[in-house]
Amino acid sequence: MSNSADFPGTESSPAARPRRPRPVRVLTAGIFALAGLLFFVSFDTAKGTNIRTDASLLKLSDLIHERSRKNAELDESNGALRKDIEALAERDDGSTEAEDAKLAALEERAGTQELKGEAVTVTLNDAPPDATAKLPGYPEPQPDYLVIHQQDLQAVVNAMWQGGAEGIQVMDQRLISTSAVRCVGNTLILQGRVYSPPYTITAVGEPEKLKKALAASPAIQNYMVYVNVYGLGWKVEDEGTTTLPGYSGTVDLHYAEPLD
Repeated sequence: MSNSADFPGTESSPAARPRRPRPVRVLTAGIFALAGLLFFVSFDTAKGTNIRTDASLLKLSDLIHERSRKNAELDESNGALRKDIEALAERDDGSTEAEDAKLAALEERAGTQELKGEAVTVTLNDAPPDATAKLPGYPEPQPDYLVIHQQDLQAVVNAMWQGGAEGIQVMDQRLISTSAVRCVGNTLILQGRVYSPPYTITAVGEPEKLKKALAASPAIQNYMVYVNVYGLGWKVEDEGTTTLPGYSGTVDLHYAEPLD
């Protein structure tokens, strides 16, 4: 089939016809333009700094630890003020001895007062980063196998309550009914403060019952597999007579409210 240049009267000279840009050349020019735009945006964002570093993450980590330190200071200050208020209220509050005794018992159960008694401490820790499977038939560890998880801490706390614990302290904080043991990665966040492993959990109660409850927990039995195979840390110790501090944080409940 002939093209238009074959018909009489049609201009067939290359100089006489305008050249149309080839699609490949248009695409190439577009790619170079886009690359130039990306270089400009990267330069404007960096402002002369290295945007491939993790400096921003380090700053965020420092901020979290600083806020955690300030929260600890505020907890201590709040606890001291609460003791002063309680001392002033006890001077002449018009209550009877029976009412005072009932209030003291409620405060002890709530965890806001010191608790003294025989105690057991459990310590959990991450496995060494170069850990390998110690027993045949098990796969080489994934990073997830080598760190303490939220469910591991919760398993210990739940087993201690089931073992009749009168009070529990995680790290340096007393647990109360509204306490939540939560982890982000392998970092523990408890009542506004941040902790890294090793983690210690101390319970006041009958030591033998506490240790029996720990051994009977299915979740802890599963954890012990990782202890024996990959080297996760696990230590149970009798602490003798120990005094747990009272909870010094706020006891106000915060909840969502519907919009009007």
